[in-house]
Amino acid sequence: MRFDGTPLLRLYARHRLRRLASMRADEAQRRELMRLVSRAMGTRFGLEHGFDGIRGISDFQARVPIRRYEDFWEGWWKDAFPDFGGTTWPGPIPYLAATSGTTTGRTKYIPVSREMVAANRRAALDVLCFHLAARPASRVFGGRSFVLGGSTELVEQAPGIRSGDLSGIAAREVPLWAKPWYFPPPELSLIADWDEKVERLGPLSLEQDIRSVSGTASWMLLFFERLAALAPGRGPGLAGLYPHAELIVHGGVDFAPYRERFERLVAGSRAELREVYPASEGFVAAADRGTGEGLRLLADNGLFFEFVPVEELDAPEPRRFWVGNVETGVNYAIVLSSCAGVWAYLLGDTVRFVERDPPRLLVTGRISWTLSAFGEHLIGEEIERAVSAASAALGRAVNDYTVGPVHAAEPGALGGHLYVVEFADGVPEDDAVAEFARVLDLGLRDLNADYRDHRVGRFAIEAPRVAAVPPGTFAAWMRSRGRLGGQNKVPRVLADPAVLDEIRTFSRPSLSPRDGG
Repeated sequence: MRFDGTPLLRLYARHRLRRLASMRADEAQRRELMRLVSRAMGTRFGLEHGFDGIRGISDFQARVPIRRYEDFWEGWWKDAFPDFGGTTWPGPIPYLAATSGTTTGRTKYIPVSREMVAANRRAALDVLCFHLAARPASRVFGGRSFVLGGSTELVEQAPGIRSGDLSGIAAREVPLWAKPWYFPPPELSLIADWDEKVERLGPLSLEQDIRSVSGTASWMLLFFERLAALAPGRGPGLAGLYPHAELIVHGGVDFAPYRERFERLVAGSRAELREVYPASEGFVAAADRGTGEGLRLLADNGLFFEFVPVEELDAPEPRRFWVGNVETGVNYAIVLSSCAGVWAYLLGDTVRFVERDPPRLLVTGRISWTLSAFGEHLIGEEIERAVSAASAALGRAVNDYTVGPVHAAEPGALGGHLYVVEFADGVPEDDAVAEFARVLDLGLRDLNADYRDHRVGRFAIEAPRVAAVPPGTFAAWMRSRGRLGGQNKVPRVLADPAVLDEIRTFSRPSLSPRDGG
């Protein structure tokens, strides 16, 4: 019989929730910034930016400009790689979170300090505190906590420095006290192949007393569907699969396309849904209320946040807001300084505040066009390069194109991407369109490790579909929207399937049957 740790968790939650209830976010953020500046004063970055003269937020903003990942890589990290200690944060830096999706190459490396490991643990505990506040009778630590993440196998870049998936780093750093409640076991956590992991984890998990499950929404749904197939007698819902489940924690991708299916999944069970906003650079926010009510910014956990109106990002001196003066209803780009050594770092996400006291926000998108409906994290440059390579391989010039996600219409089916492509010399034959799609897929796999992981084994997303449209289709569509000419551009990524289908069918009367449908 496993010891039920929920009573101890409940004691911690009472203390933590009282502190959160009395906290002023602006004061907490001032303290966090000054603590970070003090800690990094002797680093190369701190010396170059005069951290010893920073007395407050205005001083910091005057001395530290907003930067992107590429700026940190070129200016501080590339020459020091893999040992980032002392560059932007005091060493040692034991981990580098490896993630795809930058213009510098296939992989970017984000420093993960010991302080960041501790901050991520505290954030995870905050999620459990919010759960206990909503479900006081919960016994969430009466069984296993199932973390459906990436492989825990890390690459040793140098003695004492390892790189890998952030979820793998977190699994490696599970504290001793939490191990009795953690699932899966280490030997299964190491498995990198998703199909193999699911086939081995599924049956074993059905033998466990699973109380919580956390992961990316798209991956979890696929796992639950496979689990239902492995145990048809237990029913497709969570109540049949894990009858004592109390909590489903999701984050990493837009939840809207999956909400209805998750609500069906948890219907009849004791589980609630709780959203989180983690990033490789730090744990930003977590839902402390119900679904759709905003995520509470974690103001006292090793991060200092700034917010720039999206339309001002390219301005010479964009206004930099913080929790003390943000406004609700404004679309901001989020800027981060952390206890792992990113400073005024443009995270890439956009947010909108729904409340200021305490600060709660909704994630509204990305500052640059990306394709990540399923966690594949494709960026514009990668898509552009893959389309160009496919065009060259086919010997057919592409006038214009757009791409968007197509979500599974029914359980068991796979989602994927639909590319609407306008070729310069007309709609190609079916076999030529198929070849274009094949080369496109191979190019994206080569450019982006996350996409490749989602495609191998066809477990997560299907091969890209290509709908070829006649020359003039995009111009006619843009004209119909009053967007033809000038500096207006065809959107490369469309999140709205209805708009994607509108382009695809816009010139339907003149389309060839070979339109990819």
